[in-house]
Amino acid sequence: MEAAKENLAAPLGARLRTLRAARGMSRRILARDSAVSERYLAELENGRANPSIGVLARIGAAIGVDLAALFSPPSRDAATALLERLGPEDRAAAGALLERHFGRAADKAERIALIGLRGAGKTTLGRLLAERLGWPFVELTREIERDYGADVAEILALAGQPGLRRQEYRALGRLVEERERAVIATPGGIVAEAGSLDLLLARTHTVWLTASPEEHMARVAAQGDRRPMADNPEAMADLRAILAARSPDYARADARLDTSGRAPEDCLDDLERTARRMVCEGLTPAGQEI
Repeated sequence: MEAAKENLAAPLGARLRTLRAARGMSRRILARDSAVSERYLAELENGRANPSIGVLARIGAAIGVDLAALFSPPSRDAATALLERLGPEDRAAAGALLERHFGRAADKAERIALIGLRGAGKTTLGRLLAERLGWPFVELTREIERDYGADVAEILALAGQPGLRRQEYRALGRLVEERERAVIATPGGIVAEAGSLDLLLARTHTVWLTASPEEHMARVAAQGDRRPMADNPEAMADLRAILAARSPDYARADARLDTSGRAPEDCLDDLERTARRMVCEGLTPAGQEI
C-alpha cells in the first residue's frame, strides 16, 4: 500500500505543478483559492503528501479541472499521438495538409491574434500592426473587463481562475462574431483553457510572440508593473515554469516571431509581412518561424 502511494504521489505532484504553471497561478494564489495551505501544496507538489479526495477536489476546482485531470493529461487519440512523434518540419507539413483538407480558413476572416507571455510585445506590436493595416486594435482583457463590469483582479477575487477563463471564452466568442477584421492582443493565459485556444486557432490567424524569460521579466518591470517580483524570490523560476508549461500550446500558432533583443520597429515589418500573407493566402504552416 505504501509503495502504491509513493508511486502515485510523484506523478500527482508533477501534474499539479504543470497545471498551476500553465494557468500562471502562484502557489500562494492556489492556496488562497483552494483553502489548502501553501506549505501543504509545496509538500504535495514535491510528492511528499497524502491528500484526501476532498483536498484534491478543492485544488481541482480552484484550478478549473476535474479530479481525473489532476492525475493524467487528457487521453489522446492515435492521430494526435502520431503527430506528437513527428519532428517540427513534418508536423508543420501535416498541419498544413490537415488544414487544406479539413480546415475552414474563411472562418478566420481578417483577424490576427497575438499570443504569448506578458512582456512579449503583444500590445505594443498589436497597436503598431493595426495602424499599418488600418484595422481596429482590440485588447481581449479590456473586452473581458467591459463584459464583466470589473477589472481582472476583481474577477479573480470574486470568481477565481475558472470564472476568469469562462469570461475569457465568452468575450472571445463575441469578438470573433462581431468583428471580421481586427488585430487582437490576448491574455497570456488564454492557452490554458482548451476551449478558448481551439476557438482562437479556428477563428483567427495566430502569431506567437516569444522572448527570453529574462526579457519578459525586464519588459514587465520597465512598464512599472512589479507584481511578478513582489514578495516572490522565485519569480524567475516561476516564469520559466509557466513558459515551459505553455509552450506546447503556444506552438500551435500559425506563426512564431522571436522579439528577443529587438526593438518593436525592428519586428514590425516581419510581423506585417506575415499577417498579410496569412490573410491573403488563408493558410500558414503551423509554427512557421518569421
